[in-house]
Amino acid sequence: MLWRVSISEPTPGGRAAVRLLQGYVWHPQDADIDLETFLPHELDLPAPDEHGEQEEGAHVLWDSVNPPFAFFENGEPTASQAFYQFTVLRVYEPRPDNDALHADAQAASGLLGPLLEGTPDGVGWQLWEDLRDL
Repeated sequence: MLWRVSISEPTPGGRAAVRLLQGYVWHPQDADIDLETFLPHELDLPAPDEHGEQEEGAHVLWDSVNPPFAFFENGEPTASQAFYQFTVLRVYEPRPDNDALHADAQAASGLLGPLLEGTPDGVGWQLWEDLRDL
């Protein structure tokens, strides 16, 4: 699931690290699941910069966190789940406008979707577009 966070658009230009996607991934705590098996740490998102050179790829990060909410929408408690904050970020030089960032977020979502769908039963996720500078 991908939601879009609406923000006022900063002025393009200068070097910027921009969060493209943010969210959570979770699975039962007692499940023997290593996200490293299913998810990459880099995504190849080619996009030529103004000089025709390739920007670096997007970085995929996840860190273990306490559940950010007490219950799922169906009322099930989250305490039995291992939660990870999930972020996809990319460094740009110069920072593009939000339309270009949105296109990169969509591309990242398209690459991650099949990988997340291929995780074992019990793995859940919630991701949204978040075009804020880090």
